[in-house]
Amino acid sequence: MRKARWLAEWRKSSGKPVLYHVISRVVDRRFVLGTEEKEKFRVLMRMQENFSGCRVLSYCLMDNHFHLLLEIPPMAEGGLSDQELLKRLSALYNEAFVAAVAKELADARTAVYPNEGGMGEAVEAIHRRFSYRMQDLGEFMKGLLQRFTQWFNRAHSRSGTLWEDRFKSVIVEDGVAARTISAYIDLNPVRAGMVQDPADYRWSSYGEAVGGGKKGNGKKAREGLVRACFSDQGVGFDAGKWQEVSRLYRRLMGLALGKKPGCAELSQSSKGLGQVTKNTAEMLESEDNETVLKDLGVAKMLRSRIRYFTDGAVIGSKEFVNDAFASARDRFGPKRKDGARKLKGGSAAAGGTLWSLRDLRKGIA
Repeated sequence: MRKARWLAEWRKSSGKPVLYHVISRVVDRRFVLGTEEKEKFRVLMRMQENFSGCRVLSYCLMDNHFHLLLEIPPMAEGGLSDQELLKRLSALYNEAFVAAVAKELADARTAVYPNEGGMGEAVEAIHRRFSYRMQDLGEFMKGLLQRFTQWFNRAHSRSGTLWEDRFKSVIVEDGVAARTISAYIDLNPVRAGMVQDPADYRWSSYGEAVGGGKKGNGKKAREGLVRACFSDQGVGFDAGKWQEVSRLYRRLMGLALGKKPGCAELSQSSKGLGQVTKNTAEMLESEDNETVLKDLGVAKMLRSRIRYFTDGAVIGSKEFVNDAFASARDRFGPKRKDGARKLKGGSAAAGGTLWSLRDLRKGIA
């Protein structure tokens, strides 16, 4: 019997951001996501984002899997206005459908009921038909994966499931953990040897932010990365801070900023992976400015697969992980006294800065 998915206990409050690193793989890990498929996935991802109220902070679409760093904000107190609900519906549904819902809402608000609460209850029932799918991790993923599968099956004359049984998700603390995992996500094509610079990969948050999306400006991706990097400092989705964030983000990825945005100096190791090149002191110095990890070794670490980031359950500071452990103490046996486990093996460069809830023993070399 499967355990219930690990969810942040504070997800229904506005106390702190609720971030998840989400991974899903194609069934049998087949390489079926080509250029057309990735473009369609990104369109559906943005549609689901606009409908649900969840925000994609960073993402990377590979040939047989994808990574997302998702923020799941709580529903606004008092729910959505009729106008906001209709706006969200327009992200997924055609004009005729949205117009029908608008008329239904208008009729419910103007109808005469025998008791005062009747009209409010009717409007609330209309909202509930859609709002249960909003501000929710499971519903976001269900809607996205189902819609893409339906499109993919039609396009390829196939039927049946496309994705492995369950997607993985890891709770991520804002601040250092969010910035580090975001960079890890954007470095996927570098680790796979597909590109030397993540700016050259079209189907990722950083590639979109640098190269521009469908509309040529990459604003949505820039907003997400700004939020990923500075959410712990109270910064929202502000694309205007992109220039500041882009320099810090490239430094975190171990890349020097060249004369043009997205230009990096990387050497090739014998294994074909880019190695960190310590170029401009401004970009790659180890001085702590409270926005990136101090040790340049972390940038090297991010060039390798980090199993803690996909199987660690909760990733963040020691205090953050221990708080998550305490909030779900009944999941663990009586012998376990605390939650935080130091990153080891190939992830040791971040040990003592980032902690995991799970004490992994295999696949961490």
